Amino acid sequence: MKYFDYAATTPPFEEVITTVAEVMRRHYGNPSSMHRYGEDADKLIKRSREVCAAALGVSPAEIVFTSGATESNNLAVKGAALHYQTRGKHIVTVSTEHPSVYEACKQLTNLGFEVTFLPVDEKGHVSAEQVCAAVRKDTILVSIMHVNNETGRVQPLRDIGVALKKRFPRVLFHIDGVQGFGKLPVDLRGWQADLYSLSAHKLRGPKGAGLLFVREGVELFPLLSGGSQEQGVRAGTENVPLLVGMSKAVRLAGERQAETARRMIEWRERVAAEVKTIPQLRLNSGKEAPHIVHFSYPGMKAEVLLHTLEQLGVAVSTKSACSSKLAEPSRVLLAMGRNEAEAAGGIRISFGDEHTEQDIDELILALRQAVAKLESLERWKR
Repeated sequence: MKYFDYAATTPPFEEVITTVAEVMRRHYGNPSSMHRYGEDADKLIKRSREVCAAALGVSPAEIVFTSGATESNNLAVKGAALHYQTRGKHIVTVSTEHPSVYEACKQLTNLGFEVTFLPVDEKGHVSAEQVCAAVRKDTILVSIMHVNNETGRVQPLRDIGVALKKRFPRVLFHIDGVQGFGKLPVDLRGWQADLYSLSAHKLRGPKGAGLLFVREGVELFPLLSGGSQEQGVRAGTENVPLLVGMSKAVRLAGERQAETARRMIEWRERVAAEVKTIPQLRLNSGKEAPHIVHFSYPGMKAEVLLHTLEQLGVAVSTKSACSSKLAEPSRVLLAMGRNEAEAAGGIRISFGDEHTEQDIDELILALRQAVAKLESLERWKR
């Protein structure tokens, strides 16, 4: 079976697996304890924070460790909204955001907040002009993802951040960076980001670990009450093995980003070109994120094509892994103007740094065979 679902999760680096196991075995102390075991664990946490900060070009004091991107996004959106609600109760985001941002914003509407969900064009883009035009006197937060987790569309973060801060310096700018880091260059200072979310398991790190960059001077309402861990923003005993493993994955992904992107762009172009030659398919992704190709098979349920490909030895996905088991059409594709048939027939192929040219050959062959098989079945039914 060939695995082409790296946007959902990734196989950990061997170095990460070894490191996590070693830390679990040797450094089991509570980082908050004052004895040597605790101090040794605390040193590992501090070092992990330094490594992640260096990879992002920020200060270690600006890194808050979490359990993953969902927690990071919720902490960023809800934490900012609840802390700064005396300034206003309006949030601006995009209709194609990941569920962990989209649903967090919807939940805040039940607490008296107002959210503007910006529309996107047919390519899935939103402009800096749109963002700034939506900002009001009572706006406290703008949340925009770097790379769309379904289609791979890349938002113009530098344009948005610069325009936003020039006109509205007090409005916080949050970026969901989960699908971008390790595939595209990241410049948090240049983007003028206040908050930035990452997840380890998207970077060949362990599941259950993530981080939130919180720019110095920005304050958040803690969503978890308890101890004073993570500068009082996120209570709970730190998971030392997973955080050490994440820091190693972040470092490796950052160091290898340029070479990884170069190889994946070649694969993306090959697969996208093949999709264009198959009349039953419609390409939804473009030449942006190097690791994602997304297309629709209008009139065919995505799950049918997915399982047909699986029978041919290829694993792909339909939409976001967080909502792939839901039966309704893709919210992202509908927002891009696709019809119900196209939105219900979306398939995402996502690459990783371990793939080879032979893997891509097998993927393309399986795709051709799957479509031909399903088309013949459709003709037989008619």
